[in-house]
Amino acid sequence: MTERDIILNELAQGLRPMSQGIEWFDTHGPEEQAEVLLFLRHHCVQAGAVTEDGPESIRRAGLRPTHTPAVLITRGPIDQQLGKIAGLTPVDERRKAFRLLVAVLAVADERRRERFCSGGCGHWWHRLSVVGG
Repeated sequence: MTERDIILNELAQGLRPMSQGIEWFDTHGPEEQAEVLLFLRHHCVQAGAVTEDGPESIRRAGLRPTHTPAVLITRGPIDQQLGKIAGLTPVDERRKAFRLLVAVLAVADERRRERFCSGGCGHWWHRLSVVGG
């Protein structure tokens, strides 16, 4: 597990405030931000994100439905839309994309945890509150 893994999972689980996440994201240059967004996209897919996660993710991210990432997530197959969101390049859109992808990961991982991990699991990220403190 890397520092990036821990930070992103702490954000998705509400163990770290999004304001800290944005500060951390902003310390990265454009290429590193693109890597973080692609990494988040991958984890959203791995967590089993579905199209129906869009509205709740938009709400949790605090985005207006008219913001570009919010529009994208509601417009087609989730895996394709997550890729488009991760590929946004304007700085302001990247911050929104970051917030939205963290929220998608949160929604999808909560469902995965309830369905498959409620009796215990080997996922290190489901033990962060223990690992981190």
